[in-house]
Amino acid sequence: MITAADDGTFSPAPETGSAEAKAIEGRSLGRIAWNRLKKDKVAMAGGVTVVLLILVALLAPVLTGIENQDPFSLHTKLIDANYSTPFGGMGGISGSHWLGVDLPNGRDLFARVVYGARYSLGIAGLSTVVAIVIGVVLGMVAGYFGGWVDAVIARTMDVLLAFPLLLFAISILGVIPNNAFGLSGNGLRITILVIIIGFFSWPYIGRIVRGQTLALREREFVDAARSLGASSGRIIFREILPNLVAPILVYATLLIPVNILFEAALSFLGVGMREPTPSWGSMINAAISTFQIDPEFLIVPGTAIFITVLAFNLLGDGLRDAFDPKGSR
Repeated sequence: MITAADDGTFSPAPETGSAEAKAIEGRSLGRIAWNRLKKDKVAMAGGVTVVLLILVALLAPVLTGIENQDPFSLHTKLIDANYSTPFGGMGGISGSHWLGVDLPNGRDLFARVVYGARYSLGIAGLSTVVAIVIGVVLGMVAGYFGGWVDAVIARTMDVLLAFPLLLFAISILGVIPNNAFGLSGNGLRITILVIIIGFFSWPYIGRIVRGQTLALREREFVDAARSLGASSGRIIFREILPNLVAPILVYATLLIPVNILFEAALSFLGVGMREPTPSWGSMINAAISTFQIDPEFLIVPGTAIFITVLAFNLLGDGLRDAFDPKGSR
């Protein structure tokens, strides 16, 4: 008898010689991938870090309540007016301000970084969802139907991939009014950021899904569904889509850090989230003029971005290796 190992290889099963031998238990692709992923300590560390970061973003009011601070309160008494530095050294770290305070307002850095995680992860996550939905639907339609439908969608992808996204985002965000489409303030800016980042990110996942769909539409189970009279919509969403979950999941974890960096870049340039709303990018921008005096103000948000992007990349690489171990060799 031959059994399958987690790495896709086959080996002879030991002879039991007993009628009470345990029956072979079938395992799904997801379970096999999970078993591989558990063996990848680096990927698991990245996954645990991602979960912790999401919990930090969700529990921001609770965490800042423990410290008894909020991201907007000014503590100018903690700033030395003569030297423009926080009292106490190390950026003003104390029992009341765990990561110190910023300059020149004396706002608590821990509270601002924690709330900044809400905006950075929230905008990156929502824009990734938008990109995944558009890319998966159009990619499957293009790959399944082919012909002129495929040609139109493929050329649209090429145009969007060649579009100067950063310049376009700067120009749009720089001219939008404070009130538009029934929204105002941060709600309007978050909506615009999600739409811009998500809409211009879908061609990447669209190309991957299109290529996978081109291969899947020739498989036997698709021919069987077609011969039984299944509609094109049912075949696409009930037969082909379940077989695309693995690449979609892998690409989503790799797209989120890219969107985090893009949102941080826009906030750094002054067209993303605006003060006093905490954002990692805007915090780094504000720290440029004072990092020689108070490097803590620059190190804290920079480290937050570094850890977040690294964790998502490690998790994404681990998922890719788990679902396709031979492809990484």
